[in-house]
Amino acid sequence: MAPRVLISDKLSEAAVQIFRDRGIDVDFQPELGKDKDKLLEVIGQYDGLAIRSATKVTEKIIAAADNLKVIGRAGIGVDNVDIPEASKKGIIVMNTPFGNMITTAEHAIAMMFAAARQIPEASASTHAGKWEKSKFMGVELTGKTLGVIGAGNIGSIVCNRALGLKMKVVAYDPFLSEERATEIGVEKVDLEELLKRADFITLHVPLTDQTRNILSRENLEKTKKGVRVVNCARGGLVDEAALADLLKSGHVAAAAFDVFAEEPAKENPLFNLPNVVCTPHLGAATTEAQENVALQVAEQMADYLLTGAVQNALNMPSVTAEEAKVMGPWIKLSGHLGNFIGQMTDEPIKAINILFDGEASEMNLKALTAATIAGIMKKTNPDTNMVSAPVMAKERGVQISTTKQDQSGAFEGYVKVTVVTAERERSIAGTVFSDGKPRFIQIKGINIDAEVGANMLYTTNEDVPGIIGTLGQTMGENGVNIANFTLGRAARNGEAIALLYVDDPVPAPVIAKLESTGMFRQIKPLTFDVA
Repeated sequence: MAPRVLISDKLSEAAVQIFRDRGIDVDFQPELGKDKDKLLEVIGQYDGLAIRSATKVTEKIIAAADNLKVIGRAGIGVDNVDIPEASKKGIIVMNTPFGNMITTAEHAIAMMFAAARQIPEASASTHAGKWEKSKFMGVELTGKTLGVIGAGNIGSIVCNRALGLKMKVVAYDPFLSEERATEIGVEKVDLEELLKRADFITLHVPLTDQTRNILSRENLEKTKKGVRVVNCARGGLVDEAALADLLKSGHVAAAAFDVFAEEPAKENPLFNLPNVVCTPHLGAATTEAQENVALQVAEQMADYLLTGAVQNALNMPSVTAEEAKVMGPWIKLSGHLGNFIGQMTDEPIKAINILFDGEASEMNLKALTAATIAGIMKKTNPDTNMVSAPVMAKERGVQISTTKQDQSGAFEGYVKVTVVTAERERSIAGTVFSDGKPRFIQIKGINIDAEVGANMLYTTNEDVPGIIGTLGQTMGENGVNIANFTLGRAARNGEAIALLYVDDPVPAPVIAKLESTGMFRQIKPLTFDVA
């Protein structure tokens, strides 16, 4: 059955057609973005939801989205999506951070010009029949120092445009390396230095706990007298009341804002100040950008629903279509390893340690880690997936650690998972053979070679004669067919293990008969999703 996608905001017809061309059943109902009751009523029917900013994907909507697998936001900001709730329910949230980069950067430059030359006020005055030429004395951008807070995708384009205007550019960004700063032609500085030197300040960071009010009253007071502040990123980055006070006092010469702490902004401390330029969140509002993000979100959602490829996800590691082809068997293996050890562990887990060897160490480790954790968590929550599992682990205080190493043995690569509880450590390792099938290769340090079956039986015992006969006879007498049988032992007369691949789940009475023999230390039926 084809996946179903609901588009609840205005998207271009070309984007709608992408879904159709890829064989996805799409409903284009842009009116639902403003009708939360109707959206709540129908959302349970869909695998994907494509939105812009009008649709509010609340906790209530997510709770009703029984089949939803992905939410795609045509644009950068996802303030209208409850990402934590989506993550708990295993729903991927994607955005399109690259489709409107140039448009937003150009708007920031335009706002900087407008603030420097008082263009809106001058235009209004001229339209009113006045000729107040001497009133609107501006400043040049050439030779001025631009302080860029955030030199990522959009910020780096602003830097490039500013350098073309012959400005000096200093940038504050904790994630900006010296090499990258040199590459884009800017001087990397700390925030204190930027505040002290900048003639213009422009912000290009997301709104997080770390960036909220990054231009606080205290920091604004540290700026150079006559500074001009531009914000085309996110409301809440600047203390708007403090900025209004400093604009009135003359310490800040002008400001240009496209975004506000509360939107839609009907009232704001910055409104009606003569040295402030305001626009209604127009950063991405060009025909080119709107088309680009619409097409991009349609492609991303279709790729995920049809191939498992994950791009620009905010709550899951991205996996490209090419990576998905190569990593598919390894993601399955990681899930099986986690599922095995999860089914074996009855006590609370304190830590999960994952070792990636050889070929596996060169892959997307975040995705493999997420798959492993999902497998472990399925015991207590069968609906757990790669999105929700890391959230569950964090909520439970489980410590996750990963290690990678060069090829260390006969296999080109393998994954080893160790779970730590208050009572014990338990480990299992596996690899992917050339046929693409995952295999268990080590359990409790004992080497083994076992395929993964839908129904399996795991036993541990002392290495003594009669184990194979007892297992075979008991299964046969009770109508349980053994499809495959794998043994392993630590040493002669030491600990031994067995893995039986059976056609159907082993009934509880059969487990009880095996336990009654007294020959086994542990007997555990296991199930795996091998579809």
